[in-house]
Amino acid sequence: MAAKKKVAQVPAGRQAAYTARNRAKLLHSAQQVLADIGPKATIEQIAEIAEVSPTTIYKYFDNKEILFREALGLIWREWVEWSYNGAPPAQSLEAVLDSGRKLFWVRQTHPLMAKILHNTLENPMFIIQAVSGGATEVFRGLAERGDLNNQNFENRILLWAYCLAGLMTAVHVTGELSPTDAEVAFGIGLSIWGVSDAKAKKLMARPLVFAPVK
Repeated sequence: MAAKKKVAQVPAGRQAAYTARNRAKLLHSAQQVLADIGPKATIEQIAEIAEVSPTTIYKYFDNKEILFREALGLIWREWVEWSYNGAPPAQSLEAVLDSGRKLFWVRQTHPLMAKILHNTLENPMFIIQAVSGGATEVFRGLAERGDLNNQNFENRILLWAYCLAGLMTAVHVTGELSPTDAEVAFGIGLSIWGVSDAKAKKLMARPLVFAPVK
């Protein structure tokens, strides 16, 4: 009886690296599609940009919604890290607000993300969920420290999320506000957190420091 041929086994580490590399390529391709076409793009359009077959995409993501959500989450996390100039988030109220103000200047600093925001803010739930979701603990920490009014916190964070989504839509979608005008409105919105008008003006007068963009 002929001996059976041994099937070559791919080392687990190499396979994991291969999978991670392919997922990363698909996520960056999805970001480009969101910038060029928007969330209405098809799997076929993503596959064309990524230079793979639709079947390959489904090996890594169950559907395009999951792929787009992860692609958005990735570019958002990268931007947040950049916006804090490498410092830990929520180190101070000033740092958190400076990060928020930089959202209005994305077109000047991160053109790809600006295009993505333009297309995705037609449905502003992404920003609303980002603020009332991922940023909730940041604002909760500030409120518990006494930097912000902690009374009725859940209502305040939701209202703040809608306020920010509206300002970003006015800057990145309709063009009704310039980044400078949006910063003024952003300062007015701080009344949601019980920040006085005088203190808000002082916070908004701080010069923004933009880290180099890689």
